[in-house]
Amino acid sequence: MAAAAGAMTEPHVLAHAKRRLFPDDERRRGYAVVDTQFARERWLADEPIDPAIRETLAPFNHVRVGTGYPDLVGVRTLDDEWLAADRLGDDPPLVAIEAKGRTESGRVDVERGVVQAYDRLHEANAAYVAAPSASISQSARTLARELNVGVLGVDADGAVEPIERPRVVGNRTTTETDAIRFQASAQGVADRSFSLNHPKNYLAYPLAAYHPEDTETIVERRVVGAVEGARQGAEFLDLVDVTPTRTELTQLGGEVVRFALREYGSVDAALDAFEGWKRSSRRFCEAAPRWGQLARRVVYAYPATQLLVEELQHMHDDGIAAPTLVELVTYLHELHPTFTIELFVRGTDDVRRRALGPEGQLRVGPLADGETYHSPTVFQLKAMLYHAGILTERGAEPSNLDPQADVWALRERL
Repeated sequence: MAAAAGAMTEPHVLAHAKRRLFPDDERRRGYAVVDTQFARERWLADEPIDPAIRETLAPFNHVRVGTGYPDLVGVRTLDDEWLAADRLGDDPPLVAIEAKGRTESGRVDVERGVVQAYDRLHEANAAYVAAPSASISQSARTLARELNVGVLGVDADGAVEPIERPRVVGNRTTTETDAIRFQASAQGVADRSFSLNHPKNYLAYPLAAYHPEDTETIVERRVVGAVEGARQGAEFLDLVDVTPTRTELTQLGGEVVRFALREYGSVDAALDAFEGWKRSSRRFCEAAPRWGQLARRVVYAYPATQLLVEELQHMHDDGIAAPTLVELVTYLHELHPTFTIELFVRGTDDVRRRALGPEGQLRVGPLADGETYHSPTVFQLKAMLYHAGILTERGAEPSNLDPQADVWALRERL
């Protein structure tokens, strides 16, 4: 334990570490959440947390890793400067960070942070302790090296230096850590995941990508004017793989094209059918039963769909045949807390602070407010599940949503 007069508190240390290891970078997909304890108004009794710091730390969630809850958990491909050895495979590592800063006594317990970070290696690929640079002793560094824990020295001006670099290790996964990996993937729930509420717009995109003419021109002329929304949704449903230089069909996208060729003989003929469905509000599985079945397969391959269907069936078995959105989220949070928050609750500082207590407990009151919810889930995803014949009702925009009356029920229950 080291004295550090005037040293930064933990929220400041963690905010600087997050900015360096998880910067906003569209080119390198990543995602990180900070523990809900950092969403409170004050850290030390006489020092409020600067709203700008809370904004940097958001989104908040309470994610169990190992036997506790790290201050930050995220997934991102790290530059070589942060690691002591090559990463394992192509997947970005799951990273846990424990922050240590000035306490009420003026001390900074870096060695305790090292031990806490070591515990996270049961489920994380790399673990760090972040602390003010002046508080990091030689004994803390030696302990970190022995335990394969990284040490991040943080300065008040925001500079972050890797004082000890950890090796990336293999680990086991849990539902909680899988939720963060899911959010960091191309299929994670993001503000731009699903902006259109009909699966036909996404199914048509691989057809347009396979067509010899310009993809965007084909989509705009024959499917939907919102070309970017169609592309993003097709990517999130794993139908296409988009890079800065080209768009390629995934295996699933290739199957969509093969289905079209088998049913129509050419993608042109299949796209003619899609032109006929423009602006149609009729349930897709009824308007085009065979395409509806394919849409069901594609939407069911989306990981969030599998969890929803499984737990809605369990709710039916428990006597809740037509749960409201509030009932669904409350039920899911008991079983899959991290996944539930990431899937349904908006990631903004104010929303997560209202919906979650300091220890991650779910506050039911804010769930009655439609603005609490993530639009791509409660509007677009739900509408697609309706069109695919999985749910009984379509979705609604959060501004028009009554969560206490919005029903999430399986159309076909076992």
